[in-house]
Parts: sequence; C-alpha cells; structure tokens
Amino acid sequence: DLEWTARTVARWPERFFGIVSPDPTDIMACLRTIERAVRDYGFKAVKIEPFLWDRPPTDRLFYPVYAKCVELDVTFTTQIGQTGPLYPSEVGRPIYLDRVALDFPELRIVGGHIGWPWTDEAIAVAWKHQNVWLDTSAHVPKHFPPAFTHFLQTFGKDKCLFASDWPLLPVARPHDELEQHCPMSDEVRRKFLRENAVRAFKLGC
Repeated sequence: DLEWTARTVARWPERFFGIVSPDPTDIMACLRTIERAVRDYGFKAVKIEPFLWDRPPTDRLFYPVYAKCVELDVTFTTQIGQTGPLYPSEVGRPIYLDRVALDFPELRIVGGHIGWPWTDEAIAVAWKHQNVWLDTSAHVPKHFPPAFTHFLQTFGKDKCLFASDWPLLPVARPHDELEQHCPMSDEVRRKFLRENAVRAFKLGC
C-alpha cells in the first residue's frame, strides 16, 4: 500500500525509506505505480521477486522495470538464492544478475539473501560489477556461509549490506550475533551497517 508506506516513512524519515513492489505482468500499470511511488512519495527502490512469476531476472518481462529505475535513479532490489516459499528456486540464481548489470550499467542492484546456496556465484557477480551489492536478509551471522564472511571482511567490504528480513526475522537477532559469529574491523562494521546502504540506495545522508 503506497499511502500507508508513505505515511510511515513520513513519520520516521530518519529510520525508513519506501520500496515499491509492483506487479510486472501489467507492465504499464507497473511503471505508473513506480513513477507515482518515486515522484509523489520519494520511494528509493523497486523490488521484484522473480520466483513469483517463475521467470529469471533476464526475462524481457522485467526489462522495462530496470529502464524505469535508471530513468528515476532508484535502486532495483531482488531475491537471489533458494526461495523460502514453495516456488522454483532456479530463477534466483545470482548469475542472472550478471546479464542484467551488463545490459543496464547505470542500474544499482541489490541482491538479497546472500544467494545461498549459490553464494560463490553471488560474490562473483557483486565483485565484478560496481553497481551490484549483496544483502544478508533472512540469514543470521551464525549461519553465514564461510565464503560470504570472508568476502564481507576483506575484498567485498564495500559490497555487503546488513539486513534482517523483518518481520520474519527480527532486526535484533542478526545484529546482536555479529560480534560473536562474524567479527570485523570498525571500518568494515561501519560500511556493512550503514555506509554501503547509503551508496547502494543513494540515500544522500
């Protein structure tokens, strides 16, 4: 609900920003919804879950959405990796974002859920493309894949965003587990918890 989200963001603008998730199967209505969300309410991103449509991110269904995101200078965010709901997981292969990033080099892309079980694939895509980031939604530090933990702490320190997946996963749990299960330098922690998100979503704060 655009209006509800807009009211919530307006009430706590220092804590939240809007993400719109329209139905891409009615493409003109989808693009108008994105336009309204961004221009009228200041939303910062568009989210599409490819598994809902059983089509990979490279499907032509989604390309007008990417173009609209570039036009409006907002971030595109999507699910990568295995699906929790009982939908096909294959469309969540992170490698699909490689083609999207090549076709839309101006598009900022955030791939959610670490890309597990294809974490190495997700890391490769994020490392390759300046405009691709990974977030940790739905994963707790105790269970971060070792390859992701290494990426976060070293050569991927500018590419990883903290996330929880609230309300399914409360924010406090992954945050509180960081020190015990994923120790990091002050610089990496600062980037992971805030600075990378500011860049990825162009928050300007």
